[in-house]
Amino acid sequence: MSQSQTHKQHVTLVITHKVAPAREAEYETWLNKIMPQASTFPGHLGVNVIRPSRSGDAYTILVRFDTLENLNAWHKSDLRKQLVDEVSPLLLQSDSTEVRPGAEFWFTPPSATVRPPARWKQYLLTLLVIYPSTHIVPWFWGLFLPQLKGTEGGHLLNDASVVALVVFLWMPIITRVFHSWLTRTTAQ
Repeated sequence: MSQSQTHKQHVTLVITHKVAPAREAEYETWLNKIMPQASTFPGHLGVNVIRPSRSGDAYTILVRFDTLENLNAWHKSDLRKQLVDEVSPLLLQSDSTEVRPGAEFWFTPPSATVRPPARWKQYLLTLLVIYPSTHIVPWFWGLFLPQLKGTEGGHLLNDASVVALVVFLWMPIITRVFHSWLTRTTAQ
């Protein structure tokens, strides 16, 4: 097995859309159409939509895949091209995309006018999801699989569960809930 196969990490397609005024409802309908389409592609791990906190701000869509190859298959597909052509009349600017490895996208601002959040804010929110997860998960697995307590298998199960909860559940929720607190505009 090659090194690239043993160290695969998920990748995220970060899509930014500035929706034309009064076209948000049509755009939301389009989102509801494209999200299930993306999920039919191999390796799809989920979609998160960060909606603008105020009118005129951009939508940020995070589409996760298990490998770069699977993400590229979706990104370059005829279906996606057709759906992007469909949404273009609703946008102020063309479709903007960027590929990010791993989970680094959580604290990356959606545009150049927004500074990254202060490191202490990143620290607090990460601690907010890690601390309870590292206590609840071992307790949970201890109830159902007490024979694994203190074993390598138990540690692996706990760690894998914590990472899955953080990446797929808690961070999407936390970054959406604290979006206004995290983002600071550099130019008004």
